[in-house]
Amino acid sequence: MPLTLLRHSHVLPQYRKRYLGWSDVDIEQTPFCEKKVQELLSQNYDLIYSSDLRRCTQTLDRIGLAYTTDQRLRELRFKDKIELKSFEEIEKLPCFRQEYLNSEISWFEYISDEDYEEFKFRIKSFLDTLDFSKNILLCSHKGTLNTVLELLGEEKKDFDYFQSHIVL
Repeated sequence: MPLTLLRHSHVLPQYRKRYLGWSDVDIEQTPFCEKKVQELLSQNYDLIYSSDLRRCTQTLDRIGLAYTTDQRLRELRFKDKIELKSFEEIEKLPCFRQEYLNSEISWFEYISDEDYEEFKFRIKSFLDTLDFSKNILLCSHKGTLNTVLELLGEEKKDFDYFQSHIVL
Protein backbone atom coordinates (compact mmCIF):
# COMPACT_ATOMS: atom_id res chain seq x y z
CA MET A 1 0.00 0.00 0.00
CA PRO A 2 1.12 3.59 -0.52
CA LEU A 3 2.61 5.90 2.05
CA THR A 4 1.43 9.50 1.59
CA LEU A 5 3.64 12.26 2.95
CA LEU A 6 1.92 15.59 3.59
CA ARG A 7 3.57 18.81 4.64
CA HIS A 8 1.48 20.93 6.98
CA SER A 9 -0.41 23.97 5.71
CA HIS A 10 0.87 27.56 5.57
CA VAL A 11 1.99 28.97 8.89
CA LEU A 12 0.99 32.48 9.94
CA PRO A 13 2.75 35.12 7.79
CA GLN A 14 5.10 36.28 10.57
CA TYR A 15 6.60 32.75 10.72
CA ARG A 16 7.13 32.16 7.00
CA LYS A 17 10.68 31.73 5.74
CA ARG A 18 11.87 31.14 9.30
CA TYR A 19 13.54 28.17 10.92
CA LEU A 20 10.63 26.93 13.05
CA GLY A 21 11.96 23.61 14.31
CA TRP A 22 10.12 22.73 17.51
CA SER A 23 8.36 26.10 17.83
CA ASP A 24 4.65 25.38 18.15
CA VAL A 25 3.02 27.92 15.85
CA ASP A 26 -0.42 28.08 14.26
CA ILE A 27 -1.39 27.74 10.61
CA GLU A 28 -3.22 30.37 8.59
CA GLN A 29 -6.99 30.13 8.58
CA THR A 30 -7.32 30.78 4.85
CA PRO A 31 -9.36 28.18 2.94
CA PHE A 32 -7.58 25.07 1.73
CA CYS A 33 -7.61 24.08 -1.92
CA GLU A 34 -10.84 22.07 -2.05
CA LYS A 35 -9.50 19.80 -4.80
CA LYS A 36 -6.51 18.88 -2.61
CA VAL A 37 -8.75 18.24 0.42
CA GLN A 38 -11.03 15.97 -1.62
CA GLU A 39 -8.01 14.13 -3.01
CA LEU A 40 -6.75 13.46 0.53
CA LEU A 41 -10.19 12.49 1.85
CA SER A 42 -10.74 10.03 -1.00
CA GLN A 43 -7.72 7.90 -0.06
CA ASN A 44 -9.41 5.95 2.80
CA TYR A 45 -6.28 5.79 4.94
CA ASP A 46 -5.92 2.90 7.35
CA LEU A 47 -3.56 4.87 9.58
CA ILE A 48 -2.86 8.60 9.90
CA TYR A 49 0.06 9.96 11.89
CA SER A 50 1.04 13.52 12.65
CA SER A 51 3.79 15.46 14.30
CA ASP A 52 2.46 16.68 17.64
CA LEU A 53 3.17 20.31 16.71
CA ARG A 54 0.12 22.49 15.99
CA ARG A 55 1.00 23.30 12.41
CA CYS A 56 0.48 19.61 11.59
CA THR A 57 -2.43 18.81 13.91
CA GLN A 58 -4.33 21.93 12.85
CA THR A 59 -3.86 20.94 9.20
CA LEU A 60 -5.41 17.52 9.77
CA ASP A 61 -8.14 18.95 12.03
CA ARG A 62 -9.20 21.37 9.29
CA ILE A 63 -9.31 18.55 6.73
CA GLY A 64 -11.40 16.51 9.15
CA LEU A 65 -9.09 13.51 9.51
CA ALA A 66 -8.58 11.58 12.76
CA TYR A 67 -4.93 10.90 13.55
CA THR A 68 -2.38 9.78 16.10
CA THR A 69 0.41 12.17 17.08
CA ASP A 70 4.00 11.13 17.48
CA GLN A 71 6.80 13.39 18.73
CA ARG A 72 9.30 11.53 16.54
CA LEU A 73 7.69 13.22 13.50
CA ARG A 74 8.74 16.68 14.67
CA GLU A 75 11.02 18.84 12.57
CA LEU A 76 14.71 19.05 13.31
CA ARG A 77 15.44 20.72 16.65
CA PHE A 78 17.34 23.90 15.80
CA LYS A 79 19.80 25.62 18.10
CA ASP A 80 18.30 28.44 20.18
CA LYS A 81 20.27 31.02 18.21
CA ILE A 82 18.66 29.71 14.97
CA GLU A 83 15.09 28.94 16.07
CA LEU A 84 12.49 31.40 14.70
CA LYS A 85 15.09 33.35 12.71
CA SER A 86 15.08 34.03 8.97
CA PHE A 87 18.14 33.22 6.88
CA GLU A 88 18.85 36.95 6.63
CA GLU A 89 18.94 37.18 10.44
CA ILE A 90 21.13 34.08 10.69
CA GLU A 91 23.63 35.58 8.22
CA LYS A 92 24.07 38.54 10.58
CA LEU A 93 24.90 36.42 13.63
CA PRO A 94 28.51 36.93 14.81
CA CYS A 95 29.07 33.15 14.72
CA PHE A 96 27.89 32.77 11.08
CA ARG A 97 30.52 31.81 8.51
CA GLN A 98 29.88 31.70 4.76
CA GLU A 99 31.67 28.34 4.53
CA TYR A 100 28.81 26.71 6.48
CA LEU A 101 26.90 26.87 3.19
CA ASN A 102 29.52 24.80 1.33
CA SER A 103 27.91 21.48 2.26
CA GLU A 104 24.66 20.15 3.69
CA ILE A 105 26.59 18.59 6.56
CA SER A 106 28.36 21.79 7.64
CA TRP A 107 25.09 23.74 7.42
CA PHE A 108 23.27 21.03 9.38
CA GLU A 109 25.92 21.08 12.12
CA TYR A 110 25.72 24.86 12.35
CA ILE A 111 21.92 25.12 12.68
CA SER A 112 21.03 21.88 14.43
CA ASP A 113 20.77 21.06 18.10
CA GLU A 114 20.42 17.39 17.09
CA ASP A 115 23.16 15.24 15.67
CA TYR A 116 22.34 14.18 12.09
CA GLU A 117 22.42 10.48 13.01
CA GLU A 118 20.24 11.18 16.05
CA PHE A 119 17.69 12.98 13.85
CA LYS A 120 17.66 10.12 11.33
CA PHE A 121 17.41 7.54 14.10
CA ARG A 122 14.40 9.34 15.60
CA ILE A 123 12.56 9.16 12.29
CA LYS A 124 13.74 5.62 11.49
CA SER A 125 12.49 4.45 14.89
CA PHE A 126 9.04 5.71 13.88
CA LEU A 127 9.20 4.14 10.40
CA ASP A 128 10.21 0.81 11.93
CA THR A 129 6.83 0.66 13.70
CA LEU A 130 4.74 1.06 10.54
CA ASP A 131 2.82 -1.71 8.86
CA PHE A 132 3.56 -0.94 5.22
CA SER A 133 0.75 -3.24 4.08
CA LYS A 134 -1.60 -0.45 5.22
CA ASN A 135 -2.51 2.79 3.44
CA ILE A 136 -0.77 5.40 5.61
CA LEU A 137 -0.72 9.20 5.72
CA LEU A 138 2.06 11.09 7.55
CA CYS A 139 1.58 14.82 8.17
CA SER A 140 4.84 16.42 9.16
CA HIS A 141 7.51 19.00 8.32
CA LYS A 142 9.70 19.49 5.26
CA GLY A 143 12.94 18.29 6.86
CA THR A 144 11.27 15.30 8.46
CA LEU A 145 9.49 14.29 5.25
CA ASN A 146 12.71 14.52 3.27
CA THR A 147 14.46 12.36 5.85
CA VAL A 148 11.64 9.80 5.49
CA LEU A 149 12.27 9.81 1.73
CA GLU A 150 16.01 9.44 2.26
CA LEU A 151 15.52 6.50 4.64
CA LEU A 152 13.22 4.84 2.09
CA GLY A 153 15.81 5.28 -0.67
CA GLU A 154 13.84 8.01 -2.48
CA GLU A 155 14.93 11.42 -3.76
CA LYS A 156 14.26 14.48 -1.63
CA LYS A 157 11.36 16.73 -2.70
CA ASP A 158 10.82 20.45 -2.42
CA PHE A 159 7.70 20.11 -0.26
CA ASP A 160 5.68 23.29 -0.37
CA TYR A 161 3.03 23.97 2.25
CA PHE A 162 0.08 21.56 2.01
CA GLN A 163 1.84 19.50 -0.67
CA SER A 164 1.79 15.72 -0.63
CA HIS A 165 3.90 13.01 -2.19
CA ILE A 166 3.04 9.33 -2.48
CA VAL A 167 5.75 6.69 -1.96
CA LEU A 168 4.78 3.27 -3.31
